[in-house]
Amino acid sequence: MRIAYVFFGAFLAIAQSAYAEVASPPVLAPLKRQAQAAELSAQFLSRYSYKPVPLDDALSARIMDQFIKSLDPDRMLFLQTDIDKFMSDRSEIDDAIERKDLKIPFAIFNAYEQRVVDRMNYARSLLKQDFDFSAQENYSVLRDKAPWPQSKAESNELWRKRVKSDWLRLKLGGKNDAAIRETLDKRYENTLERAYKFKSDDVFQSFMDAYSTSIDPHTDYFGAAASADFNVSMKLSLFGIGAVLQERDDYTTIRELVPGGPAQLSGKLAVGDRITGVGQGKDGAIKEVVGTRLDEVVQMIRGKKDSVVRLDILPADAGADGTHRVISLVRDKISLDKQAARKTVLSVKAGDATRKIGIITLPVFYEDFEAKRKGDQDYKSASRDVAKLLDELKEEKVDSVLIDLRNNGGGSLDEAIDLTGLFIGNGPVVQQRGSDGKIEVKSAELAAPVWTGPMGVLINRGSASASEIFAAAIQDYGRGVIVGEPSFGKGTVQTVVDLDQIVRNSKPEFGELKVTIAQFFRVDGGTTQLHGVTPDISLPGLSDPTSFGETSYDNALPWAQIKPANYTPADTITTLLPTLQSRHDARVESNPDFQRLLKDIADLKAQREKGVVSLNESERRKEAAAREKRFKDRAEEGDGEDLGDDGLEAGERSLSADIAIENARKNAKDVLLDETVAILADEADLQEGVLKAATKESGNTNGK
Repeated sequence: MRIAYVFFGAFLAIAQSAYAEVASPPVLAPLKRQAQAAELSAQFLSRYSYKPVPLDDALSARIMDQFIKSLDPDRMLFLQTDIDKFMSDRSEIDDAIERKDLKIPFAIFNAYEQRVVDRMNYARSLLKQDFDFSAQENYSVLRDKAPWPQSKAESNELWRKRVKSDWLRLKLGGKNDAAIRETLDKRYENTLERAYKFKSDDVFQSFMDAYSTSIDPHTDYFGAAASADFNVSMKLSLFGIGAVLQERDDYTTIRELVPGGPAQLSGKLAVGDRITGVGQGKDGAIKEVVGTRLDEVVQMIRGKKDSVVRLDILPADAGADGTHRVISLVRDKISLDKQAARKTVLSVKAGDATRKIGIITLPVFYEDFEAKRKGDQDYKSASRDVAKLLDELKEEKVDSVLIDLRNNGGGSLDEAIDLTGLFIGNGPVVQQRGSDGKIEVKSAELAAPVWTGPMGVLINRGSASASEIFAAAIQDYGRGVIVGEPSFGKGTVQTVVDLDQIVRNSKPEFGELKVTIAQFFRVDGGTTQLHGVTPDISLPGLSDPTSFGETSYDNALPWAQIKPANYTPADTITTLLPTLQSRHDARVESNPDFQRLLKDIADLKAQREKGVVSLNESERRKEAAAREKRFKDRAEEGDGEDLGDDGLEAGERSLSADIAIENARKNAKDVLLDETVAILADEADLQEGVLKAATKESGNTNGK
C-alpha cells in the first residue's frame, strides 16, 4: 500500500518539533465478508442468546460506547469534539448492520489511528526539553471516568504529565537523561509503528468484540485468528516448531524453546535468536518478516504436521549486519504442557504429625473437543490428567490433596463435571437452566471416587466459570474445604457457533460466535452469578473487585435461585471449620510473611484509591526509600529480593534480564499457597482424629 505524506498544520503548531511531516496511517475500509458476518451475527444473537437482546437504537448506543471505550479506555487520545462527532451516529449502528454497512466503526477507528499518530509524535517532541521535578504536581493514573480533553491544549497538558511520569520512573530507576530520552523515544515510536500495522480484520474484531459484549459480558466473536487461538487453548496443542516468540525491536525473537519440540531437538536455535525470514517447504521463497506483526509471523511458522518450514536466522550474539543462517525444521505436534495439570508435594507440621500435601495446579479446564468427537481414545483432557496425578499422589502416600484453581478462568463444562466426579464419584454436580426455562441436572458418573481422603480447593478472584462449578460442588457436598478469595462470579454457560456452517460456506469466512445459552446453578439451588463462591476460610487478595469480576459489568445477569438437586451432603467440613478457622487465625497472626502481605495489599489499595502519582522527585524518592527499606528488611530475613521498579516496560530490557525477572517472580515465596497447605494439614489432622474417635466409640459399643 502506498503511504501518502501529508502536512498536519495543527500538529506542527502544537509540537514545534522536527516532525514537520507526518505519515498518515493507512485508511482502513470494511470488507464485504465482514459486513455479511456482522449481519449474520446480529440475526443469531437477536434470537438465540440466553437473554436475546434486539438490535435496536438502545443496543446501538451501548455498542458505540463499548467500542470507543475499547479504543481509548483512559480517555487520553480522543478529544471531546471527536466524541461529539461519533455520537451523532450513536443510534445508527443497528440500521447500518442490517444493511451490511460498517462505515461507522471504520471511520471511528481511522480517527483513532490518526490520534495515536498525533499523540505519539507530540510525546516524542516533548523529549527534546527538560522537566522540572521540583514542582508540586500530580498525574492521574485512573482516567476511565474522566472527561475527554476539551481542546488540543488540554490534551497536550495531559500528555506532558504522562511523558513526565514516564521520565521520572526511569530516573528513579537509575537511568541518566540520555538513556531516558532514548528509551522513551523508542517506546513511543513502537506505539506509533503499531498504528501503521493495523488491518481491516483488526477493526472488525474490535467492533464485533464491542457488539458481542454489549449483549452480555461473556458473548464473544472470534475471527479466524481468534478462533485458532481459542482452539489451541482448549486442545493444549498445535502443529509448529515448538518455540515461544516475542517481538523485540521489530525482530521476531526466540523467547523460549519448548522441550521436545522440533526447534529444541534440532539444536539449531537458541534463546535470543531472531527470525528475519520464513519460507514454506524445502525450496519455497523466503519472505522477509523484519517489522512484521508477531501474530502474522506465528501463522507463517505454524502449519501441517510433517511439513517443512525454513527460517532465516540472525543469531542472538550477532549485530544487525551479522551473518545469517537458514535452517529447515519439520513441523510436529506441540503440547503446551505449561497449561496442563501439574503436581507438587509439600510437607508441613500439623499437631504432632508431619503431613504430606499433594498440590495439583490446574490453569484451565482443557479438552480436545475435536479428538474426542473423532473417537480418539487418548484425547487431551484436564480430568484425565488430574486422575493420573491423583494415582501418583496415592502412591506417594499424601495425607491430603489441594486443587489450586487460582486464575483458572474456566473452559470445558464437561471437564468440570468429570473433575468433580474424581472426588465424589457419582452424583449431581451442576444444574443448567436454558433460555426456555427448563432445568437439566448434570451429574458425575464415576462408579467410585479416585480420591477419598481429605481435600481442598484454592481459589481467587480470577477463578471463574468451570472453576466455580467445581469449587461450588465440592463445597455443597461438604467434600473439602474451600480457601481463598470470593471467585469471579460467572454463572453462565456458552457454546461456540460456527457461522460458516450455518450458511454452509465451503471455506471459512465469517468466523465463530461464543454465545451464552444457559445459566448454571449449584446443586444447593443457588448460583455463583455475581456472588461467586464464598470461601470457607478467606485469604486476602490483590485484585480490585470493583474493576475485576462479574460485578464490574453493568450488563451482567442478576443473581437467582432455584430448587436444590437431589444430593446428599456430608457435614464433616462444617463441623471442622471453627477449629480450622481458629488455627488459621492464630498461625497468620504470628506469621511475618503473611503480615507483610497484608501490608502490601493495604498499600496497593491505598494507591489505587488515591488514583494519582506525584511528579515531585523528592516525594517519590521518599516513597521509594521506604519501599526499599521494607524489602531490605525482608531480604535480611530470607524473604526474597526486591525486584524494584526500573521504569522499563516489557521488551525494553535485555531478554536475559526479562527472563531473570520472570523467574524471580515464579520462584518468590507463595505465602497464600503455604497457608492453604497448612490449613489442609490441619484438615487431615482433624479428620484423622474424628475417625479415631469414631472407631473407638464403635469399639466401645460393640464391647457392650
